[in-house]
Amino acid sequence: MKSFFYYGVVNSNVRCWSPALISGGIAPVTQEHYNYIKGDITCTIKCIQVPQWHKTVALFLRSGEVVICSILLWGGCFFLVVCRAYCRICIRRCILYAFSFILILMEPLASKIRPQSLTDFVGQEHLVGKGKPLATAIAKKHLFSFVLWGPPGCGKTTLARIYAQSLDAELYELSAVSAGKDDIKHIIEDGAFGRQKVLFLDEIHRFNKAQQDFLLPYVERGTLILVGATTENPSFEIIPALLSRCRVFVLHELSDADMKKIIARTAVPMDEVAVAWICAMAHGDARQAIAVIEHTQQLYKKVTVETLTQTLQSTFIRYDKKGEEHYDTISAFIKSMRASQPDAALYYLARMIEAGEDPKFIARRMVIFASEDIGMAQPTALVIANDVFRAVETIGLPECGIHLAHGVVYLALCKKDRSAYDAYQEALADAKAYGNLPIPLAIRNAPTKLMKELGYGKGYERYSKESFLPAKLRTKKYFNSLKEKKDPRDGTPSAA
Repeated sequence: MKSFFYYGVVNSNVRCWSPALISGGIAPVTQEHYNYIKGDITCTIKCIQVPQWHKTVALFLRSGEVVICSILLWGGCFFLVVCRAYCRICIRRCILYAFSFILILMEPLASKIRPQSLTDFVGQEHLVGKGKPLATAIAKKHLFSFVLWGPPGCGKTTLARIYAQSLDAELYELSAVSAGKDDIKHIIEDGAFGRQKVLFLDEIHRFNKAQQDFLLPYVERGTLILVGATTENPSFEIIPALLSRCRVFVLHELSDADMKKIIARTAVPMDEVAVAWICAMAHGDARQAIAVIEHTQQLYKKVTVETLTQTLQSTFIRYDKKGEEHYDTISAFIKSMRASQPDAALYYLARMIEAGEDPKFIARRMVIFASEDIGMAQPTALVIANDVFRAVETIGLPECGIHLAHGVVYLALCKKDRSAYDAYQEALADAKAYGNLPIPLAIRNAPTKLMKELGYGKGYERYSKESFLPAKLRTKKYFNSLKEKKDPRDGTPSAA
């Protein structure tokens, strides 16, 4: 796999044509950052504006040959100064070349060591291992749209690029956070010279229903091969019509063994204690691990547990959505509502919102809480919590914080009863322990004559008092209503 970086300097039209060296022809460049994939060559094109006197200057640097390029650069500068007849033009070009070289040095470490093929890819063996679905699709160049669902830093973007490269396709990368319909239109209208177009849409769950509907006909006709990436459950965040036209691949957070392989690729010296510390901190997020290594190296010139701790003093980083602070805060939020303490619950709600937590994540936890902790004590709590979730979906931040606060106070002040939840957990334990116990014949379905002759449905009474549980569990009682529960301290009815 060959990797090149192409830095195009374009005129005031912000449009240039890349040299025939890349594509055997010409290809338009209309974006500030433009990813170009052709065969075994991957290009990242970055464009800047310069005066009309010079339309296009390209610098190609082979990955891993920065030292050689640097020597050639400065040697070339010396030679050009000697050639005084061309001095004026060449000095300008040298400045532009030097600027391009600086851009390469500024590239994040995570981008520099990003795998270019499945051979170098780490983790997700259930998808990219030998004979697994994504590995097979890439090897056989299958054309289909799919969604990659997984936590941050698990390889979604890398897999999308490897897939597009395997198809010899034109890859367009957009983030649903900032993109809209116009960006999709530009991609559709952009001439790809007969090549298949692959759209990698990061954070696809950020697209609203109208934006997803707009994508639908292009995905259905195959005009675009859509590769979506999301950290949220696609069943909740992607419209059914679009989801039905895409396969969903679930990615898992990287194991410690995988993380150690990725950390080793950074080639930054550190001891085993520091490696273990990074693995524990990152929680399977390779991007976060690489970023903290890079920042620590830049700040302190060495990576140890002490320098890593100093680097992570930022409050923002501490509330990473995969980190311990995230789980501690949501835990405190739930437990405050459970203890009927609205003040504490409101504080932790405000803290999560201020830290940038997804409000829909909070609202979903409230819907769960309404059934798990309030349950039969106030059945309408589920209706209220679900309405809060819909309001959050419709309104969005910052105003949806008002709906969340309203719902939090209501749920915190409700009586609590976990009897339905506890009963389900107990029944679930028995289902796992005993497997498929025979269902009583009286309540079995009897759609055929033979089944009726075998006794299916015989003796069934609609309002029977006899237990319908399997014979082995006939005396079992899972659900105990609130009235039946007694407080062990005084024998009075008590909410769980």
